[in-house]
Amino acid sequence: MKVPLRYQITNYDCGPTSLLNGLSVLFERHEIPPEIPQRLMLLCMDNFDEHGAAGRRGTTHAAMRYAADWLGRFADTGAIDLECRYLTGAEVTLAEGSGLRDALDRGGTAVAYIDLDGWHYILLTGVEGDTVYAFDPWILPEPFPVPDVKTDYDHPYSYNRVVPLSRFESTDIHPYSFGPYETREAVLMRRREK
Repeated sequence: MKVPLRYQITNYDCGPTSLLNGLSVLFERHEIPPEIPQRLMLLCMDNFDEHGAAGRRGTTHAAMRYAADWLGRFADTGAIDLECRYLTGAEVTLAEGSGLRDALDRGGTAVAYIDLDGWHYILLTGVEGDTVYAFDPWILPEPFPVPDVKTDYDHPYSYNRVVPLSRFESTDIHPYSFGPYETREAVLMRRREK
Protein backbone atom coordinates (compact mmCIF):
# COMPACT_ATOMS: atom_id res chain seq x y z
CA MET A 1 0.00 0.00 0.00
CA LYS A 2 1.29 3.44 -0.95
CA VAL A 3 0.75 6.38 1.38
CA PRO A 4 0.06 10.00 0.42
CA LEU A 5 3.07 12.30 0.59
CA ARG A 6 3.28 14.38 3.71
CA TYR A 7 3.88 17.97 4.64
CA GLN A 8 6.50 19.09 7.11
CA ILE A 9 5.20 19.37 10.64
CA THR A 10 7.55 22.17 11.74
CA ASN A 11 9.19 25.09 9.97
CA TYR A 12 12.45 23.14 9.81
CA ASP A 13 11.94 19.51 8.73
CA CYS A 14 11.70 19.93 4.93
CA GLY A 15 14.90 17.88 4.42
CA PRO A 16 13.96 14.65 6.19
CA THR A 17 10.31 15.01 5.12
CA SER A 18 11.37 15.22 1.46
CA LEU A 19 13.66 12.19 1.83
CA LEU A 20 10.82 10.18 3.37
CA ASN A 21 8.44 11.36 0.64
CA GLY A 22 10.91 10.18 -1.99
CA LEU A 23 10.89 6.73 -0.44
CA SER A 24 7.07 6.79 -0.28
CA VAL A 25 6.92 7.35 -4.04
CA LEU A 26 9.30 4.46 -4.70
CA PHE A 27 8.17 1.84 -2.18
CA GLU A 28 5.08 0.36 -0.63
CA ARG A 29 4.67 1.15 3.06
CA HIS A 30 5.54 -2.41 4.15
CA GLU A 31 8.82 -2.24 2.19
CA ILE A 32 10.24 0.69 4.18
CA PRO A 33 12.05 -0.45 7.34
CA PRO A 34 11.20 1.64 10.44
CA GLU A 35 14.90 2.36 11.00
CA ILE A 36 14.80 4.71 8.01
CA PRO A 37 12.36 7.39 9.28
CA GLN A 38 13.84 7.16 12.77
CA ARG A 39 17.40 7.68 11.51
CA LEU A 40 16.60 10.35 8.93
CA MET A 41 14.89 12.59 11.46
CA LEU A 42 17.88 12.28 13.80
CA LEU A 43 20.48 12.87 11.08
CA CYS A 44 18.88 15.74 9.25
CA MET A 45 17.66 18.17 11.89
CA ASP A 46 21.20 19.24 12.72
CA ASN A 47 21.45 22.99 12.14
CA PHE A 48 21.46 25.45 15.06
CA ASP A 49 19.81 28.87 15.23
CA GLU A 50 21.56 32.02 16.49
CA HIS A 51 20.68 31.05 20.10
CA GLY A 52 22.18 27.56 19.79
CA ALA A 53 18.83 25.75 19.62
CA ALA A 54 19.26 22.44 17.76
CA GLY A 55 17.18 21.79 14.67
CA ARG A 56 15.87 25.34 14.39
CA ARG A 57 17.63 26.04 11.11
CA GLY A 58 16.83 22.75 9.44
CA THR A 59 19.32 20.54 7.64
CA THR A 60 22.90 21.34 6.64
CA HIS A 61 24.49 20.14 3.41
CA ALA A 62 26.80 17.95 5.51
CA ALA A 63 23.81 16.23 7.14
CA MET A 64 22.06 15.69 3.80
CA ARG A 65 25.24 14.17 2.34
CA TYR A 66 25.58 11.94 5.39
CA ALA A 67 21.91 10.90 5.21
CA ALA A 68 22.32 9.94 1.54
CA ASP A 69 25.44 7.93 2.39
CA TRP A 70 23.68 6.23 5.31
CA LEU A 71 20.70 5.30 3.10
CA GLY A 72 23.03 3.76 0.52
CA ARG A 73 24.96 1.77 3.12
CA PHE A 74 21.75 0.65 4.83
CA ALA A 75 20.44 -0.51 1.44
CA ASP A 76 23.68 -2.46 0.90
CA THR A 77 22.71 -4.65 3.87
CA GLY A 78 19.71 -5.88 1.85
CA ALA A 79 17.18 -4.10 4.06
CA ILE A 80 15.68 -2.17 1.10
CA ASP A 81 16.23 -2.27 -2.68
CA LEU A 82 17.41 1.33 -2.95
CA GLU A 83 20.11 3.17 -4.87
CA CYS A 84 21.01 6.55 -3.44
CA ARG A 85 23.43 9.17 -4.76
CA TYR A 86 24.39 12.66 -3.57
CA LEU A 87 25.02 15.42 -6.13
CA THR A 88 26.40 18.90 -5.67
CA GLY A 89 27.43 21.94 -7.71
CA ALA A 90 27.21 21.73 -11.51
CA GLU A 91 26.01 18.10 -11.25
CA VAL A 92 22.64 19.47 -10.08
CA THR A 93 20.96 20.15 -13.41
CA LEU A 94 17.91 18.87 -15.25
CA ALA A 95 19.68 19.05 -18.62
CA GLU A 96 19.22 16.05 -20.92
CA GLY A 97 21.79 13.35 -20.10
CA SER A 98 22.44 14.60 -16.55
CA GLY A 99 22.38 12.19 -13.63
CA LEU A 100 19.43 14.03 -12.10
CA ARG A 101 17.39 13.93 -15.31
CA ASP A 102 18.29 10.27 -15.88
CA ALA A 103 17.14 9.30 -12.36
CA LEU A 104 13.78 11.02 -12.88
CA ASP A 105 13.36 9.60 -16.40
CA ARG A 106 13.96 6.10 -15.01
CA GLY A 107 11.27 6.39 -12.34
CA GLY A 108 13.43 7.68 -9.51
CA THR A 109 13.00 10.68 -7.24
CA ALA A 110 15.31 13.50 -6.18
CA VAL A 111 15.40 15.70 -3.12
CA ALA A 112 16.57 19.11 -4.32
CA TYR A 113 17.74 22.22 -2.49
CA ILE A 114 15.90 25.22 -3.94
CA ASP A 115 15.02 28.78 -3.09
CA LEU A 116 11.57 29.50 -1.70
CA ASP A 117 12.03 32.84 0.05
CA GLY A 118 14.93 31.10 1.79
CA TRP A 119 16.64 27.78 1.08
CA HIS A 120 14.38 24.76 1.21
CA TYR A 121 14.24 21.05 0.29
CA ILE A 122 11.56 19.64 -2.01
CA LEU A 123 11.02 16.36 -3.84
CA LEU A 124 11.24 16.11 -7.64
CA THR A 125 9.19 13.23 -9.05
CA GLY A 126 9.22 13.67 -12.82
CA VAL A 127 9.96 15.71 -15.92
CA GLU A 128 7.87 15.96 -19.09
CA GLY A 129 9.24 18.27 -21.74
CA ASP A 130 9.72 21.66 -20.10
CA THR A 131 7.64 20.78 -17.02
CA VAL A 132 8.86 19.46 -13.66
CA TYR A 133 6.59 17.67 -11.19
CA ALA A 134 7.49 18.25 -7.56
CA PHE A 135 6.15 17.73 -4.07
CA ASP A 136 6.81 20.73 -1.88
CA PRO A 137 6.32 19.85 1.82
CA TRP A 138 5.64 23.50 2.71
CA ILE A 139 1.99 24.53 2.58
CA LEU A 140 1.84 27.85 0.78
CA PRO A 141 -0.85 30.51 0.67
CA GLU A 142 -3.33 30.26 -2.18
CA PRO A 143 -3.03 31.19 -4.91
CA PHE A 144 0.69 30.60 -5.28
CA PRO A 145 2.34 34.02 -5.66
CA VAL A 146 4.28 33.06 -8.81
CA PRO A 147 1.88 32.69 -11.77
CA ASP A 148 3.84 30.07 -13.75
CA VAL A 149 4.07 27.67 -10.76
CA LYS A 150 0.86 25.67 -10.47
CA THR A 151 -0.46 24.00 -7.32
CA ASP A 152 -2.06 20.60 -7.89
CA TYR A 153 -3.73 18.72 -5.02
CA ASP A 154 -5.10 15.95 -7.28
CA HIS A 155 -1.92 13.81 -7.14
CA PRO A 156 -1.20 13.29 -3.40
CA TYR A 157 0.98 10.24 -4.08
CA SER A 158 3.38 11.99 -6.45
CA TYR A 159 3.29 15.81 -6.70
CA ASN A 160 1.63 19.05 -5.65
CA ARG A 161 3.55 21.55 -7.81
CA VAL A 162 3.92 21.85 -11.58
CA VAL A 163 6.94 24.06 -12.29
CA PRO A 164 8.61 25.22 -15.51
CA LEU A 165 12.00 23.52 -15.89
CA SER A 166 13.62 26.88 -16.62
CA ARG A 167 12.90 28.02 -13.04
CA PHE A 168 15.10 25.25 -11.63
CA GLU A 169 18.00 25.82 -14.02
CA SER A 170 18.39 29.51 -13.21
CA THR A 171 21.51 30.55 -11.32
CA ASP A 172 19.55 33.54 -9.99
CA ILE A 173 17.83 33.23 -6.63
CA HIS A 174 14.06 33.12 -7.09
CA PRO A 175 11.29 30.63 -6.18
CA TYR A 176 12.16 27.08 -7.26
CA SER A 177 15.61 27.88 -8.64
CA PHE A 178 18.60 25.67 -7.90
CA GLY A 179 20.46 28.97 -7.69
CA PRO A 180 24.23 29.48 -7.90
CA TYR A 181 26.29 26.36 -8.54
CA GLU A 182 28.03 26.60 -5.18
CA THR A 183 24.71 26.14 -3.32
CA ARG A 184 23.27 23.34 -5.46
CA GLU A 185 22.54 20.00 -3.87
CA ALA A 186 20.38 16.96 -4.64
CA VAL A 187 19.91 13.40 -3.44
CA LEU A 188 18.87 10.90 -6.10
CA MET A 189 16.91 7.80 -5.09
CA ARG A 190 15.54 4.94 -7.13
CA ARG A 191 14.66 1.32 -6.76
CA ARG A 192 17.65 -0.93 -7.23
CA GLU A 193 17.40 -2.99 -10.39
CA LYS A 194 17.45 -6.70 -9.69
